[in-house]
Amino acid sequence: MTRPRFHFAFPVDDLAAARRFYGELLGCREGRSSANWVDFDLFDHQIVAHLAPAECTPAATGDVDNHAVPVRHFGLLLDWSDWEGLAERFKTAGWDFIIEPYVRFEGQRGEQGTFFVRDPAGNALEFKTFRDESQIFAS
Repeated sequence: MTRPRFHFAFPVDDLAAARRFYGELLGCREGRSSANWVDFDLFDHQIVAHLAPAECTPAATGDVDNHAVPVRHFGLLLDWSDWEGLAERFKTAGWDFIIEPYVRFEGQRGEQGTFFVRDPAGNALEFKTFRDESQIFAS
């Protein structure tokens, strides 16, 4: 393994819907699966959708930039052009955004683009990008 990769497991209430969202819309390659779970390759990270309908509950939200941001969420940091392309893919698919794509700290240190969506089971995902990657962990 050339670099660490994360592994993230999360609940879904419909594996076919998860396959359409993660496989078709996001373009994640499918790995191993069973009747109760599916592995996906999310940009070289392993995410696993587990069939657990009772666990699919809405996340609490917190205020960030006057947006109700789901506290429990996961996602990716992408290159700016990839972030724009993914946002457009969601728009073209008619997917609802929790928070529409926008730029935070525009023209300032830490300038970043972000948007939030929910998968069919209600899991919140955030996709972000930074103008300058060296600012990702800047304080």
